[in-house]
Amino acid sequence: MAKQPLRLAIVGCGDIAQYVTRFARLNRRIQLAAACDVSADRAEAFARRFKIPQTFTDYAAMLEQAELDAVYLAVPHHLHGEMMATAVAHHTPVFTEKPVTRTLAEGQKIAQLAAAQGIKIGVNYQYRYDSGCHRLARAVQNGDLGAIHSVRINIPWHRKADYFDHAAWHSKIATAGGGTLLTQGSHFLDVILWALAGDDPVTAVGYTAQRKFKTSSAPAHRGKDTTERIEVEDLAQGIIQMASGALIQISSSMVASSEQATSIEVYGERATAVYSPSPLPHVKFRDAPIKAPKPPHRGIHALQRSLEGFRAWVMDDVPYLTPAPSALPVLAAVEAIYRSAQSEKREEIEDWRLENRENALSNL
Repeated sequence: MAKQPLRLAIVGCGDIAQYVTRFARLNRRIQLAAACDVSADRAEAFARRFKIPQTFTDYAAMLEQAELDAVYLAVPHHLHGEMMATAVAHHTPVFTEKPVTRTLAEGQKIAQLAAAQGIKIGVNYQYRYDSGCHRLARAVQNGDLGAIHSVRINIPWHRKADYFDHAAWHSKIATAGGGTLLTQGSHFLDVILWALAGDDPVTAVGYTAQRKFKTSSAPAHRGKDTTERIEVEDLAQGIIQMASGALIQISSSMVASSEQATSIEVYGERATAVYSPSPLPHVKFRDAPIKAPKPPHRGIHALQRSLEGFRAWVMDDVPYLTPAPSALPVLAAVEAIYRSAQSEKREEIEDWRLENRENALSNL
């Protein structure tokens, strides 16, 4: 007997949602059930393109009226928390784009709420399902590299002005939470913090800059374009010290002259691991013959495997690699780098653990 497909609603019908929707259509175990956007025209155009039967402009109404097993959120970061809380109130699992929320405090609150209600929230830190990143992380977790001394992460990406012009929320701290470090770099910092699970990040030093993007052109209003100040960084660098003494160095940029390949280098006492996504995602191990396991689930792309991982979690109770609580350490680390860039001092990384937050609240 065929299994029931996951009935999924797409919320936020912009550019990012298109990628997940394309892979969802390739998965026979996922049924696209509804599309929701504040713009009726955009929702309807999206639904026509991807053959989705229902459209909504009211998120709460969709949760009440549509027959759904889960929602996928591709909305501005500042909306994540409220929209996840609404889904939890409707007993509906959530697959959200990263970061889990705009701030760590809000992320902890949502993760606790979901746990208390028994509702699953998965965060699409898809590189945990990338074939190279996954093997690198498993090799570290298995101790194949020995004790880790240092990690170097470089994200030399390129963005054009329309990155901000077409989605003005990217440019504001209040709506995005941050720039290249949070939006792009956190993908790969998440992989490393996951790989080093059990060795906690404790302090951070950071620098941020606006090298290229300082203003954006907002859509025309009353026949005139308006210029908006960009608040977020387009270049960030940070050093994180782990409890073991290991150091993680990260450089994240959206101002490289052209889009270039991310690299991750992990230096252990017995071996070194080097990740590259080019020409295809892979990891090379030096100084030791290491055979690390491949990521779970079939697929040609990490996003495809992440989506199937979420489906299997909701429908079959197969563990997903990025439930909401496990997306909190990277948010705590990024926030510390941002605080350091402002204070020009080393900053402690806040405790992200839900159990410790519960204990602190009970002692108030």
